[in-house]
Amino acid sequence: MSATLKETPASGEETELKRVIGPKLLLFLIIGDIIGAGIFAITGKVAGQVGGAAWLPFLIAFVIATLTAFSYMELVTKYPNAAGAALYIHKAFGVHFVTFIVAFTVACSGITSAATSATLVGRNLLIGFGQFIDGVPNTPEAGMFAAIAIIVILALINLRGVGESVKFNLVLTVVSLGIMAVIIAIGFSAIATGHGDISRLVVFETPSDRSVFAAVTMGTAIAFFAMVGFEDSVNLVEETKNPNKTFPKIMLIGLGICAVIYMLVAVTVIMVIPTGDLLHPQNPDAGILLDVVRIGAPGIPVDAIFPFLTVFAVVNTALMNMLMASRLLYGMAKQGVLPQFLGKVHSTRRTPTLAIIFSTILAIALVVYVNLDSESGIVGSLGGTTALLLLAVFTVVNIALLVLRRDKAPEDAFRAPTIIPILGAITCAFLIGPWARSRADWVQYEIAGLLLALGVVLWAVNWIANRINYKKGNISTRPGEF
Repeated sequence: MSATLKETPASGEETELKRVIGPKLLLFLIIGDIIGAGIFAITGKVAGQVGGAAWLPFLIAFVIATLTAFSYMELVTKYPNAAGAALYIHKAFGVHFVTFIVAFTVACSGITSAATSATLVGRNLLIGFGQFIDGVPNTPEAGMFAAIAIIVILALINLRGVGESVKFNLVLTVVSLGIMAVIIAIGFSAIATGHGDISRLVVFETPSDRSVFAAVTMGTAIAFFAMVGFEDSVNLVEETKNPNKTFPKIMLIGLGICAVIYMLVAVTVIMVIPTGDLLHPQNPDAGILLDVVRIGAPGIPVDAIFPFLTVFAVVNTALMNMLMASRLLYGMAKQGVLPQFLGKVHSTRRTPTLAIIFSTILAIALVVYVNLDSESGIVGSLGGTTALLLLAVFTVVNIALLVLRRDKAPEDAFRAPTIIPILGAITCAFLIGPWARSRADWVQYEIAGLLLALGVVLWAVNWIANRINYKKGNISTRPGEF
């Protein structure tokens, strides 16, 4: 079975895209992609697993993410093309269906991540508006409808053809970093004035039904959601100046900065909020960082200010994920592996209209489904599903790197020690297992399975249609070829 992907020239040659991204800009883009919904959404859930040792799962998640980042660094300098994981899997295995599943999984991870971000934005807006308008509800049901409204708004923006603006990304990244700095400063100020407790950092307080090892494992699986985003940067390789030299260094620096920020935030949360309250948050889908400011700086009208700041820091994550997902679906339709209707574009806006509508419907359906069926909240279920899907992709990418060692690499390509992709594949695969999730979080497997089953059905219907059309002579491409 033949399968070929269109490729662009090597990093030293001319491409259709202009190389305008230098090291500093790439660093801000990577940080902006990682710092976003994750730190607001799941810090409290991680703390709820291990109590005062919440910094440990973040540290372990950073180490595991870094192992896979090394694999991406080698692959992106060896194959400096913007197709990302799908390209690497295709080159390693050359199997049409496997390449499709990886690409569709990445698209689904974008949809679940966007739904997570939209939920967080919606719940925080309810908190913020509730300070100025009487009667604004702050319930799970209200949060669900707020999330749906945010998703629809993002779809309308997407339909108008709004792509990623570098300046917009920089502004939102600066806002996010500013919020993190304020929260960290409040935490350490609380300690200095005797309102915090540094001794909580070494207190393991786990749910009674699991061991410390199990709790740390589950916490790490949750924390991994906060570390994803670095893999998106490989899609910028064709627009990056001197990528073989720039990417490895900048990706590691970006990951390191984000890891330090996350652990400082985790430490701040632990020192300010009593451990027992971490295990039983009152409003888990709104994020626990608001509680840090509320407790650590009682004079600040946190409910009137910080919810809106959170919106600025998180909404870009949702928009970029929906843009990525719709474009991936569109691209797969144009390659002939999804039904052709997903490849239709607006006559004037030139945006992939039906792919945007399809991904929007999926995101809304996920929010409704999880709100009605999940015990762990929308953010926990969908954020965890995002991590689950990407952990599966990362496992295969690490294996693909080992397979692709057969291909000769450019002289200036980065090369990771062989043990790193091996450890990356093992650790990512380990975090996929049911031992890394509580029973309430097993809904993540259900969600991931339903999404991939939908993808397989779409692929099968399209394959059958292409086979019929090929036999009739209506198309020249055999089913199973790109």
